[in-house]
Amino acid sequence: MAPASSCHAASMAFDAPIVGNTHQIRTIEAFDADEHAHNLTDWEQSYDQITRGHFHGALAELQLPQMQVFRERTSQAVRQSCCVWPDAFWFGLPEQSDQTRINGRLAGEHAIMVRPGACEFELVTPPDYAIYGIVIRREALLQAAELSGCRIDWAQLTSTEVMHVDSSSRASLLRTLSGLLQDGGGCTDRDLRQQVLVNALLALLDTSAVDSAVSGSFQRRQRIVAKARDLVLAHHDQAITVPRLCEQLFVSRRTLQYCFEDVLGMSPMQYLRLIRLNGARRHLRQASSKSLTVQDVAADWGFWHFSQFSSDYRKLFGQSPSESLRQRSH
Repeated sequence: MAPASSCHAASMAFDAPIVGNTHQIRTIEAFDADEHAHNLTDWEQSYDQITRGHFHGALAELQLPQMQVFRERTSQAVRQSCCVWPDAFWFGLPEQSDQTRINGRLAGEHAIMVRPGACEFELVTPPDYAIYGIVIRREALLQAAELSGCRIDWAQLTSTEVMHVDSSSRASLLRTLSGLLQDGGGCTDRDLRQQVLVNALLALLDTSAVDSAVSGSFQRRQRIVAKARDLVLAHHDQAITVPRLCEQLFVSRRTLQYCFEDVLGMSPMQYLRLIRLNGARRHLRQASSKSLTVQDVAADWGFWHFSQFSSDYRKLFGQSPSESLRQRSH
């Protein structure tokens, strides 16, 4: 692994246009995974609930001149499709980093995840999960790094997904984030808040080492899983079986099983059921037609045994399909 940056000073300030003028910490709760996904400002996200039970999500978010800072908490395991705005970098610091998968890879202990803007990525997170996030505009990070004498390898930062960092620097950044999201860190000056946070972030980058490139075999497994998801969503009104997936993807059943277990930590059968159940839930909650029935939605997502659909749905989401339909958006 190679260092992502080299810094010589920790103090800087920079001038940049204001992204927003919010001085307060924004807090919001949700009781549906996909509803929670849309609460994070300016992100494009879609969440699928994986583990059984009622969902509860909580978000605390703070806008700074060139940054977005947040803490997200989710009660259930979730598969997340995420994309942040262009010309920015996202840094993710989970409290349980060794249980987080980013694009199928386990992040590992003392890790920080990173992805550039306008680049879709996938997270699979465990139950009772909390993560701190920082989004900073590329130009702001570049200017801050130059002023502090920090040389960042931008090619590495753009291509990597996981960085392993010094545990004390990581803990220091987490304390800074926690303080900012609780009471603003005892400071009302947004530029000063940002300077404190960028200092801590650059200190972390100075101790980081990026993971080596993903192997070709793992990339192939990622592609197989992605193609399987696309196939299921393109034919969601059909109960696609594992043998059919194998036939369509030109792989053996054993290969398909290994790909899913390695990339998502679950079997193809589990994945197929979860994708369709989450799709049906979105359909129920976002339905615009008052004449739509639960049976219509079940059939549209390939569930032909209605009693089994209702039972599986209740087990996963902690409520019946008819309750979800009554809670639909207007």
